Amino acid sequence: MMDTFLVEPTQEYKREYLEMIAEWRNTKEKMVPFVLRSDPTDYETFLMEMEDLKTGRNLTHLKVKSSTFWLVRSDRTVLGAVNVRHELSQRLLEVGGHIGYGIRPSERKKGYASRILALGLEEARKLGIRRVLVTCDKENTGSAKTIMKNGGVLESEADLDGIPIERYWIELD
Repeated sequence: MMDTFLVEPTQEYKREYLEMIAEWRNTKEKMVPFVLRSDPTDYETFLMEMEDLKTGRNLTHLKVKSSTFWLVRSDRTVLGAVNVRHELSQRLLEVGGHIGYGIRPSERKKGYASRILALGLEEARKLGIRRVLVTCDKENTGSAKTIMKNGGVLESEADLDGIPIERYWIELD
């Protein structure tokens, strides 16, 4: 596996990000985390939306402050995204959690999910979050293994619009 690192959404990786989004959309599967579903057609507006999430400006009642990062490989390929919520609303405490992450379809099963979650946990630590909630669909055993590999302990299950969700806590030191 080549070197990987996190970057905040920038103009520098626009082409690579749009390539990832196009690949993901071609699969017709739901893109996770939610920020990947933002329309990047007007890329400048997209970048402003990511900045608004980070600073807490112009948030709707359904959103909380959060930081978004892309996992980038040393060859400039954008592999996935992680969104770290600075705080939890009641709804996020029940079914969303602090961290959402996803890896583009062609790069799965290569260890990148564990890497992006580990780096997302580092970002949570920088924000002063010491106990991190991460959730996944119960049927997503790959994600559950990734969460447990990063120290996740299953606390409970919940229901998100008829979909069973597992809730894991990760203690940070």
